[in-house]
Amino acid sequence: MTSSRRTFLQTAGSMLILPSGLLRGQAAKKLNVGFIGMGGQIQGHVGKIIQLGHHVGALCDVDAAQIANSQKKHGEGVAKAAVYRDYRELFAKETSLDAVVIATPDHWHAPICRAAMQAGKHVYCEKPLTHTIAEARELREMARGAKVITQTGNQGSASPNLRRSMELIAAGFFGTISDIHVWHPTHSWPSGEELPKESDPVPAGLDWDFWLGTAPERPYKAGIYHPAKWRGWYDFGSGSLGDFCCHGFNMPVRALNLDYPDKIDIRGEGLGKESFAAACTVTYHFPKRGDRAPVRLHFYTGGHLPPEDVTSALHSTFGTLPRTGCLLVGDKGQLQSGLWNSDCYIKLNEDAKFVGEGNHAAAKTVPQSLPRVKGHLDEWIDAIHGGPKVFADFDLGGHLTEIGLAGIVALRLQKSIAWDGAAMKVPGIPEADTFIRKTERAKFGRS
Repeated sequence: MTSSRRTFLQTAGSMLILPSGLLRGQAAKKLNVGFIGMGGQIQGHVGKIIQLGHHVGALCDVDAAQIANSQKKHGEGVAKAAVYRDYRELFAKETSLDAVVIATPDHWHAPICRAAMQAGKHVYCEKPLTHTIAEARELREMARGAKVITQTGNQGSASPNLRRSMELIAAGFFGTISDIHVWHPTHSWPSGEELPKESDPVPAGLDWDFWLGTAPERPYKAGIYHPAKWRGWYDFGSGSLGDFCCHGFNMPVRALNLDYPDKIDIRGEGLGKESFAAACTVTYHFPKRGDRAPVRLHFYTGGHLPPEDVTSALHSTFGTLPRTGCLLVGDKGQLQSGLWNSDCYIKLNEDAKFVGEGNHAAAKTVPQSLPRVKGHLDEWIDAIHGGPKVFADFDLGGHLTEIGLAGIVALRLQKSIAWDGAAMKVPGIPEADTFIRKTERAKFGRS
């Protein structure tokens, strides 16, 4: 175990764990929380804030139908919430807000997070943290100096199994880990497609121009972008890799202290389009660091899967390959943590099959050293009230985003690349810069 990992685990293990809604034994302040981007993902967060007894102070969305759906779903819990179309107006008028939750399409994450931190609001933002690598770096640096609590929406961070996996890895349970395999099936978002040429009337109540925001202007087309289909288009999201890098990469990046890959290999179908690849494999090569051996992190989607010889024990244990997964392969054994890193099935080389870590005799000898929490949003609320540091702040979430989106750069260049993560550069390929940082549409860009 490296000294840096040992220090982190010892420090984290000594943290005080405060139950939600309590601050050092005293009744905690009821928070006033605003919500921005009222699609499906945010509804669970609204419900959780209501359940915890906090106040929903504002709802914001450029689509009036999304607001109406939220009001219908949560009833009295949001009845007194102010309603906004423009997040800038929300921050200007709702000065009593303590915190905001952001679940817009990816291309709006960075501008709204910047505004939230500038307004002194604690902020929870869905993953990936940003739409570009440069935005992720900016938010990481900004959050370090902001006097607010930030949290990235990779909910598996709160899982006791994720934390147990980290403890086992730190104890050397699986030996030297050389490969990580993360897979995700074909999704319903547009993939391997060009922009549609047709257009449809903009629905009443939707401010399409504002929805586009900093992205290039285009006509509205029903069932193609909004709601829920935007993630497949590079102007708004980053497909399966952007969606799941902050989940599947989360635990291994933490546990193995993975900083930046120095090389990224790709292969796929449907590349070079306006939307994410129809299918692809992206392999990140992390060089040796300290006493950690080199690590390869493989991401598969759209029908691409890990080699069968790697996953044979999963087949024999579960009867089939799990639909999604994150498999860590060491020289002493394997760990299947699942796409959200919320599972912890383990197998040592001498074992016939995978078992839950709680049923493995050898694993029981590894002590607990990391804190456990009630939930991801609970952890953020507790930190706002003075409790322990969150497990997935913008520095961590931004780093995961940078790694994931470096793979997007390679996919968009349609070739394997060397990667200088610290400098945010593809050496020798200046045209990559357009995928690392973007030109914002002037109407919604920085003033």
